[in-house]
Amino acid sequence: MKITKVEPIMCDSAWGVWIFIKVQTDDGVTGYGECSDHRGCTYGLLGCIKDLEKAIIGKDPRQTEQLYAEMYKLARQALGGVALKAIAGIDCALWDIKAKALDVPLYELFGGPQQTKLKVYWGHCGLYRTRIADLMKIPHVKKMDDLYDLGKEVVKKGYSALKTNIMFTGEPSEAALRDNIDAMKQIVSIFREAVGPKIEIAVDLNATFNNNGFISMGKALEQYDLMWLEIDSPSPEALRQLKDSVRIPICSGGILCTSRAFNPFLMKRSMDIAMVEVGGCGFTEARKIAALADVHEIPITPYNAVSHLSTFMTAQLCASVPNVNIMGMDVDGAPWKDEIVTDVPVIKDGFLQLPRKPGIGCELNEKEIAKHPWDGHRG
Repeated sequence: MKITKVEPIMCDSAWGVWIFIKVQTDDGVTGYGECSDHRGCTYGLLGCIKDLEKAIIGKDPRQTEQLYAEMYKLARQALGGVALKAIAGIDCALWDIKAKALDVPLYELFGGPQQTKLKVYWGHCGLYRTRIADLMKIPHVKKMDDLYDLGKEVVKKGYSALKTNIMFTGEPSEAALRDNIDAMKQIVSIFREAVGPKIEIAVDLNATFNNNGFISMGKALEQYDLMWLEIDSPSPEALRQLKDSVRIPICSGGILCTSRAFNPFLMKRSMDIAMVEVGGCGFTEARKIAALADVHEIPITPYNAVSHLSTFMTAQLCASVPNVNIMGMDVDGAPWKDEIVTDVPVIKDGFLQLPRKPGIGCELNEKEIAKHPWDGHRG
């Protein structure tokens, strides 16, 4: 079996663009991966995918570890978010091919599933409904009190946890710290009242503040018994300072793409929970990160904020490693989110049912994707 073509497939996501990878072989087996990026590096990713194709064209796609190393070597002079993200998307497609060629779900290549259902939380809960509800054609959250109804929806749909963000202050980075703290306290209070004491709540602050701001926000939220406070930090020392300063579990790692990048954070015990995004790391590296975190007795929480394809790949990771805390996915999305794939995640009583089909368990519907071309403006 040889790789004959590596092709990016673009699809409008209502607020950006989903970037899929299609890898074709001379045996007729096709693999799909995803490396979506909504924050302005789309053309860089497309160019990088084209560059990486030359490292793997004509080679056996089942040699996943070797091909990851070949792509990494080719990009070693320009490693970073774009290059590693492009490698990740191709890597996921190669694993899809390998498992399909063996006619088994991907997790079977690693000794079979360690769990048959995966506890899952509702990510970005409320954020899209305050900012882009019209684009996604979802209920509009116009004021704080509307979050109460959303919280009830989380409970009704069976989720046992949610993760939310700063809302109602405009761009958080442009608002005063005190305004953001006040808004976040109200948001968490309303969600807690709506979901009751048993549903867990996490707060994601991304990279909005400097470390002093994170510490101030963390101290203000200590009273709410959060599942975790999530921070995107490039500094293990700063993150450890935050972890030592607040009485909330600290989750981080969403901007880190390799086990090498995670290592200093884990060595310094800068995080209580490691955030792993398969679409940014690739399946090969995500398993290494999970193993490294497990050595340090730190759980991982794999997360997907893009299409269902990545949710399926994330589920394959969760099923194949022992130290998963909880899996995250965005419930809200573009109206055509379900139509562009052959299978959608099955959530029952707050758990995602493990996919059973060969490969990652999900295919792209390319005809449906063609109905939603990316216009080049968002993302």
